[in-house]
Amino acid sequence: MDMHTVVVGTSGTTAEDVVAVARHGARVELSAAAVDALAASRLIVDALAAKPEPVYGVSTGFGALASRHISTELRAQLQRNIVRSHAAGMGPHVEREVVRALMFLRLKTVASGHTGVRPEVAQTMADVLNAGITPVVHEYGSLGCSGDLAPLSHCALTLMGEGDAEGPDGTVRPAGELLAAHGITPVELREKEGLALLNGTDGMLGMLVMALADLRNLYTCADITAALSLEALLGTDKVLAPELHAIRPHPGQGVSADNMLRVLAGSGLTGHHQDDAPRVQDAYSVRCAPQVNGAGRDTLDYAAVVAGRELASSVDNPVVLPDGRVESNGNFHGAPVAYVLDFLAIVAADLGSICERRTDRLLDKNRSHGLPPFLADDAGVDSGLMIAQYTQAALVSEMKRLAVPASADSIPSSAMQEDHVSMGWSAARKLRTAVDNLARIVAVELYAATRAVEIRAAEGLTPAPASQAAVAALRAAGAQGPGPDRFLAPDLAAADTFVRQGRLVAAVEPVTGPLA
Repeated sequence: MDMHTVVVGTSGTTAEDVVAVARHGARVELSAAAVDALAASRLIVDALAAKPEPVYGVSTGFGALASRHISTELRAQLQRNIVRSHAAGMGPHVEREVVRALMFLRLKTVASGHTGVRPEVAQTMADVLNAGITPVVHEYGSLGCSGDLAPLSHCALTLMGEGDAEGPDGTVRPAGELLAAHGITPVELREKEGLALLNGTDGMLGMLVMALADLRNLYTCADITAALSLEALLGTDKVLAPELHAIRPHPGQGVSADNMLRVLAGSGLTGHHQDDAPRVQDAYSVRCAPQVNGAGRDTLDYAAVVAGRELASSVDNPVVLPDGRVESNGNFHGAPVAYVLDFLAIVAADLGSICERRTDRLLDKNRSHGLPPFLADDAGVDSGLMIAQYTQAALVSEMKRLAVPASADSIPSSAMQEDHVSMGWSAARKLRTAVDNLARIVAVELYAATRAVEIRAAEGLTPAPASQAAVAALRAAGAQGPGPDRFLAPDLAAADTFVRQGRLVAAVEPVTGPLA
């Protein structure tokens, strides 16, 4: 585990800290200010709990049952019961990094001092994260309104020493055993605390933050593969000139064009339009790559703005305000996050689509400007990359299905109390699949484009220095170059890993300088 420590204060957190805790095992500490804020807000809750008047979430039931005033002796049972009853998820286990992000982001809100949770509960949340204990959270159970209720309930159940959790070694055991093994005392929830642990957008937000990190890498990779494909197709780099993009000043478009231009610097393959097969313009999938990639980049930037606002938020219902009021609200509704999760699935699908179109062009002898059919060594005897494109096309087709927005749907629940929901958790889950597929799609284009560039080089044309660096690094990573047919899946898997891990970007940047 990374020994980096993330300090949780009262004013939110950063995307970088979410990734550090979720993916890299960074330790978590509560700041002194957070502990003070927790204690101060708890005093307010305790004072309200002592009053005879009912206060929602403190001395009442929840949701459609909020009209019942709960007597003092039943309130601890009420908090336990809401966690147990709401821990009703089903389906496969959610990934460890998602659960860690979920827990960390809930701790972020608790530490704001707006939830009324005691400092010892927040400290237990940090202790569980630091011990590497991961509650078992299931795929289904959140409608993205009143927060990610079932997923967060499974996390709260672990804090109580109940249910199942995964230890640092990956073994699933009873949560109570894991807490005991790490010297962690289960919490005994008091007024409002059960509700406060469940009522947030933390799951969908955590998945948004991690998707943004992955997509930024993939968009840079897609700029590189688009440049390699342009080069292999003997296209022109004149369409990448800064002055052309300055007159349509979408920021992402200019960034992608600049990335491509730097990858192609010094190429001996570009600009052959008037050779044996003259053409006036390259196909859209080649010529318009900066426009498509750039529009996606601008969408990422907008999604990052939404994520930043949510990371600075304290999402709970009711909330403890600085003037001592405890007020009900609707801030738990996941619509802002759900919309951008769906938007990202749309642009990811379109990026995958344009990558696949370039791959298909590289493999078609009628459109590849002299490349062998399917980039095969001996076409007819060898099939080359024919079926690699089939795989890529299947992934693109699924991406289009995943681009159908979850947030356009709503299904009422809680006896019509929660009559409009965001479906943000579902949007996040399908986006994770889309991001996973996009990496594979980009990897197939990379594999095809590098093979095509090598074939051009064997014909006496000199690829750009950055292209040569990409080819050399990919081959060193285990994805082989041109030659007779062989078992192709391992090569594609090597290319996939190469892309996901950021090694493609790392391979070309010593030549191009830092790419955006």
